[in-house]
Amino acid sequence: MTTRTESTAQPPQALLEDLRSLVTEAEKLIDGTPGEHAADALGALRTRFDAAQARLGELYADTRQKVVAGAKCTDQAIRANPYQALALALGAGLLVGVLLGRRSR
Repeated sequence: MTTRTESTAQPPQALLEDLRSLVTEAEKLIDGTPGEHAADALGALRTRFDAAQARLGELYADTRQKVVAGAKCTDQAIRANPYQALALALGAGLLVGVLLGRRSR
């Protein structure tokens, strides 16, 4: 892949940690007694959930863009060198077949 875009989004691990803390707080809210603070806490949870959903959408779009760019690059390489690509696929298939054949004996 020749072009690489830098993303300002959080890494997936940080997003997962945010979602876990959001679920933990929601469980605490559910287990707690309903009161005046429940509406405020529910509003804060909704805001955090919407922000996490937006970040997840950005992460999905960025990942999708990278996968499509990689597929286009692979397609161009195969179209530029069809016989080499065919020989490489044949060699890889033969190697996998030999290894699996030896394993089953």
